[in-house]
Amino acid sequence: MTYLPKPKLAHPELQKNDLGFTRRDYEGSISTLCAGCGHDSISAAIIRACYELSLPPHRIAKLSGIGCSSKTPTYFLGNSHGFNSVHGRMPSVLTGANLANRELIYLGVSGDGDSASIGFGQFSHSIRRGVNMTYIVENNGVYGLTKGQFSATADRGAKNKRGVENMDEAIDMVGIAIQLGATYVARSFSGDKNQLVPLIKGALQHQGAAFIDTISPCVMFNNHDGSTKSYDYVREHNEAVNFMDVVTGRNEITVDYEPGTTEIVRQHNGGLLKLRKLANDYDVTDRVAAMNFLETRKARGEIVTGLLYVDPDADDLHGFLETSDKPFNSMSDEELIPGSAALEKLNASLR
Repeated sequence: MTYLPKPKLAHPELQKNDLGFTRRDYEGSISTLCAGCGHDSISAAIIRACYELSLPPHRIAKLSGIGCSSKTPTYFLGNSHGFNSVHGRMPSVLTGANLANRELIYLGVSGDGDSASIGFGQFSHSIRRGVNMTYIVENNGVYGLTKGQFSATADRGAKNKRGVENMDEAIDMVGIAIQLGATYVARSFSGDKNQLVPLIKGALQHQGAAFIDTISPCVMFNNHDGSTKSYDYVREHNEAVNFMDVVTGRNEITVDYEPGTTEIVRQHNGGLLKLRKLANDYDVTDRVAAMNFLETRKARGEIVTGLLYVDPDADDLHGFLETSDKPFNSMSDEELIPGSAALEKLNASLR
């Protein structure tokens, strides 16, 4: 397949971020997805988030597997590192890259087929190990490349384009992520950039495993009456638990809000999350309460979106393994291979 680059022509007075880049500098090739695909909206949200955070493109590594969703890294961050792995194996490739070079910002993009079916084990282990990454699943509930069969995230009772009802129980990606120890868990909707962009910004600044399940309607196979992942259904059943903004902390910002209307969560790296609560009984830092809330709303047929759980004091895989602050890929042979005496000492400690 041939990917066409976007024209380089741009208005000379486009607004620039702190690094002197315009939003166009964070774009990629022209999308070949179906017109109206929710995945393209997610790509636009990623572009906007990275632009507003003034992230250096060369410090971002984007990785994906196989599927419609895994094609999307071609359409954003064209000046960043990229790796398109095999079906369901993106998390292990990302983990290896992260261990080799901890100084990059890792963004994994996957789909419900890529992560909830063939790659379910890979997804689970990368989350429980606390890999420092932003893991985005573009969730449409169908296998778009193979003509719209139900995926593992399709809700029981949902109907496909031909009216056939799904009889299997759905895998709830956010529920699994919370159970396995992800320290930043959110769900959003591709059609709500006002919610999605701040969630991505918060995830990119989070230290630890950050997971965002993004409902992304498939306009070809899953955007009809009877689908629970169509544009109309999600808009009608969306239960947002909070509205989030991100404060980078570069300059002092003072706010004046009525008591009880906001919650400030300081993250491990010093960044701040500012939440405006919509659900009065929801505590974003209570892991058990988050799981209970999700199950309660699921029984009511509601789709809960927003920042569902965050651990402000999270650590990541490098912290658990006590690896060197110096990236492995920049070490010399002498540093990486300390010799037989060090090996014997290590072996003795394990006897």
